[in-house]
Amino acid sequence: MTESGGTAVLESPDDELGRGRPALDLLIWDAPNIDMTLSTVIGARPTAASRPRFDAIAAWFVDGAGDPGAPDAPEVEACVFANIPPVVGSLQRWVEALRGFGFAVFARPKSQPDDDIDQAMLDHIEVRAHSHRLRRLVVFSGDGRNFAEPLEELARSGTQVVVVAFSEVAGYAISSDLLEFIDIEDVPGAFAAPLDRVRLDALPPEGAWLRPTRSLRDFVTSWTARRNA
Repeated sequence: MTESGGTAVLESPDDELGRGRPALDLLIWDAPNIDMTLSTVIGARPTAASRPRFDAIAAWFVDGAGDPGAPDAPEVEACVFANIPPVVGSLQRWVEALRGFGFAVFARPKSQPDDDIDQAMLDHIEVRAHSHRLRRLVVFSGDGRNFAEPLEELARSGTQVVVVAFSEVAGYAISSDLLEFIDIEDVPGAFAAPLDRVRLDALPPEGAWLRPTRSLRDFVTSWTARRNA
């Protein structure tokens, strides 16, 4: 904040560039959204074999930051945001594995359906945008409702903003003129084996069958029950 004629004037982030703030490449992982959309695109509950490999994702992200010995090399930070249900199960091991890969983890209890972490992610991005010169922001989320507007605003201010998600559910990023989009399966090594999905943005020339993700009879049974309720 500066003063002009006795009036306080807020400085924009652009005004502060070059004033000693360290450059930062930041990764934000929206765990609830990625888990939900993974289930959607493969039509089944993910298994260990079909879940993302955070070691490979960490390597890809750090590689994108460039030579760490360069004079203008940015700091790197990767954060996973997760809702923790009352029955923790194997999540403790998952969280500890993430921390061992170099990821910070923001974990919030989820005791009610509306307990969410969306604002926590946006708050952390805002904090880093003021404490650092946010050079590159990589957001793993297909949640356009919460992310589209603030991410485009950051892109306008000069931050390289990359959205990584499944192309089936990331229309907000694919259609944006300001955001870069990468399908998560295109991150090298992100999955141990190809996912059981057919991407509409990568169809074979001869076409492809997209199998149903639910039995036709099961759907009609539940639809009829709702209609008659």
